[in-house]
Amino acid sequence: MREFHIPKIPATTNKSIRFPNDVIEGVEEAIRGTDCSFSAFVIEATRVALANLAEEKDG
Repeated sequence: MREFHIPKIPATTNKSIRFPNDVIEGVEEAIRGTDCSFSAFVIEATRVALANLAEEKDG
């Protein structure tokens, strides 16, 4: 299983998505005081989730 790390801000493309307020608050708390944007955090979390799903499928 791949380890999650708070990423640096990568080049991105805008994509609108709605999040529950509690998820937004949790992400904002996790990135507070870091050099990480909300989008970068969500992108990295999504990459980790996709990698873990692929491992589960292959395993």
